[in-house]
Amino acid sequence: MDPLYSKYPIVIENTLTGKKEAFIPVSDGSVGMYVCGPTVYSDVHLGNARTFTSYDFMFRYFRHLGYQVRYVRNITDAGHLENDAEEGEDKIAKKARMEQLEPMEIVQRYTVDFHKVMEKLNALPPSIEPTATGHIVEQIQMIKTILEKGWAYQSNGSVYFDVENYNLKGGDYGVLSGRKLEELQAGTRVLDGQEEKRNPADFALWKKASPAHIMRWPSPWSDGFPGWHLECSAMIETHLGETIDIHGGGRDLVFPHHENEVAQSQCAHDGKLFVRYWMHNGYINIDGEKMSKSLGNFKMVRDLLDHYAGETLRFALLSAQYRSELSFSVDLLDQAKSALDTLYGALKQVEDIVAVPPASLSEQPAYTALLDDLNTPIAIRELHALAKSMTQASGSEQAELKGQLLACAELLGLLQQSPGDWFQQAVSAGAMSVEQIESLMAARQQAKIDKNYAGADEIRAELLSAGVVLEDSREGTTWRRE
Repeated sequence: MDPLYSKYPIVIENTLTGKKEAFIPVSDGSVGMYVCGPTVYSDVHLGNARTFTSYDFMFRYFRHLGYQVRYVRNITDAGHLENDAEEGEDKIAKKARMEQLEPMEIVQRYTVDFHKVMEKLNALPPSIEPTATGHIVEQIQMIKTILEKGWAYQSNGSVYFDVENYNLKGGDYGVLSGRKLEELQAGTRVLDGQEEKRNPADFALWKKASPAHIMRWPSPWSDGFPGWHLECSAMIETHLGETIDIHGGGRDLVFPHHENEVAQSQCAHDGKLFVRYWMHNGYINIDGEKMSKSLGNFKMVRDLLDHYAGETLRFALLSAQYRSELSFSVDLLDQAKSALDTLYGALKQVEDIVAVPPASLSEQPAYTALLDDLNTPIAIRELHALAKSMTQASGSEQAELKGQLLACAELLGLLQQSPGDWFQQAVSAGAMSVEQIESLMAARQQAKIDKNYAGADEIRAELLSAGVVLEDSREGTTWRRE
């Protein structure tokens, strides 16, 4: 049988061209995807969660289409300096100094925390999870290659990529971000320690370590550490090759991180195309402003998980198409929880029905939406439509609709637990149990039969005060958490 991707081609928006393009991989039937992973020096914040949830969904969907996917998501455990600068202290080393620990203790603590959070968000582990410190040899070799080909220079034990020379010899620095070198040169002030550069726009491939810098390795140029941008280029080359299908990350990484990756990788490989499709997820807005460190409005996932299930957070993050900005709020989380209550409630009504797996999902609106640049909001709306149809159907049709609902939900990484387990979480948090709700609903129904309408209204009010909303229709009464 032909794989689904041969019948249902997917279209994605390429940051490089600014256009939607039909996805055609380097090798037929295979997808090589790289996503910039976390710098493990602090707790996972909401921006991290959106990025990795988005690409986890893409990983799931490409596999569903029949591709063999190699998903590489790195761990940055060295070389990432404060404020993404060329000078200063390593973020991990700084945290270690503040907490009086070894840098690798910090790395271990926050790597474990990252994995726990991703598990709670129903994210699958990547195919490969390389670390920057595990690829020092490969990074040194790539720097040697770039130097030998004349694209970089040594200065005081450090090695810098020569941006101006790159452009003079036919390169296009700014091709991804749309920035012009002349504007960058005019708008860049020279900072302390940058006088060793030929041009303020040049960026480090290798940095000589200061005496106080803890994380350092020997190299032909100095005891030092690799540039943050180079780490990803070396890991991509090692695990995916010289030209890859997809490179993803948050929109904040387009410049300078991804722009620098393009320049150094293409120079290392004699101008060969580095990435076929660049994908970038949108920002998160908190109270109408972009979430950022400078505004102090970062939301840590650990704090949110104290009050909401991981699946609720995942639902909220997928409620906007990955490229769009996401307006995040408590209301959004409450809406996500209510939506999941409704979906799990519908599944609970048909708990005894054996789902019939669909032969194909291709006729579902959700499927068409996902093929068009992975439009998850439309797919989520289809979940609700399927759930409603399922509860109103009977017999074999109900079993088929249940199968379709679960199959669509699996693509999104949602509805992955039993209704009983889902509602048990609410009980653990002090909410009214499902058994209590259903008992009161039965009492209310009997009160209506007895024409005790005041009593029925009292029961409805009692449920509402416990956060349970009753919805009456010709088919009967259903409930959802407010």
